[in-house]
Amino acid sequence: MHNLSNIGTIKSLLQKYGFTFSKQLGQNFLINPSVCPRMAELSGAKEGVGVLEIGAGIGVLTQELAKRAAKVVCVEIDARLLPILDETLGEFENVTIVNQDVMKVDLHALLQEHFGGMPVVVCANLPYYITSPILMRLLEERLPIEKITVMVQKEAAARICAEEGTRDIGALSMAVRYYSHPHVLFPVSRGSFLPAPEVDSAVIQLDVFSQPPIKPIREKALFALIKGAFSQRRKTLPNTLNSTLKIPKDEILAVLGQLQIKPTARAEELNLQQFCQIADAFVQKGLL
Repeated sequence: MHNLSNIGTIKSLLQKYGFTFSKQLGQNFLINPSVCPRMAELSGAKEGVGVLEIGAGIGVLTQELAKRAAKVVCVEIDARLLPILDETLGEFENVTIVNQDVMKVDLHALLQEHFGGMPVVVCANLPYYITSPILMRLLEERLPIEKITVMVQKEAAARICAEEGTRDIGALSMAVRYYSHPHVLFPVSRGSFLPAPEVDSAVIQLDVFSQPPIKPIREKALFALIKGAFSQRRKTLPNTLNSTLKIPKDEILAVLGQLQIKPTARAEELNLQQFCQIADAFVQKGLL
């Protein structure tokens, strides 16, 4: 089996197949030998479990997942990596590479085809430029997945896993908390990659809920409210919601008063339950 954390091995493989890194695809390959085994171990990959990986690179994380899981399916957009993966993963009969864009492939059909009724987890080293869209697609489509364990930019990890009522909380973290319980597992330094990025990373895990912790009248209204509230986060809610959602201030103040939320409150001071209550009140009044 190839030692895919060894710089010499990596460079030899890339030279053999004439591969060059794509900045557009955000390609950085892991060279820290401790990271992928730890990610795989914490991901929930084990006997009887299927793993969806997004972006195989040259297969360093894929190998560790394949050692533990019943089956690994990796969606890899870069066709140039396919011959390399044929070599590095050739000994693993439980690995399937799907050469598609994870933002376009039918994920429900893919999981059904490859995993059937098997428990499924996601584990991936996500490109920085598309972290949020990928995570939200995995969550919003309500796929039959139990956990999502991903490496992301350190600052993104702080935002995604921010606690309610803290300054780091934002529209993304609120949305993530609607679908899952997020937490940071461990940091990963920029020197763990080839080529080294300009920022550090962190591995986070999202424990996906079978049902959201709240039940809004209309989900779209809830997310429109959250997005509007955080788009001008320095302003108080009456000013922000009047500006972004065009809801009359007197209506906003009436709803906040009804819910015993102070009129000077800002978005970061509210929890998910309070956002749901406000959204429901606006829906009932025909304002959202």
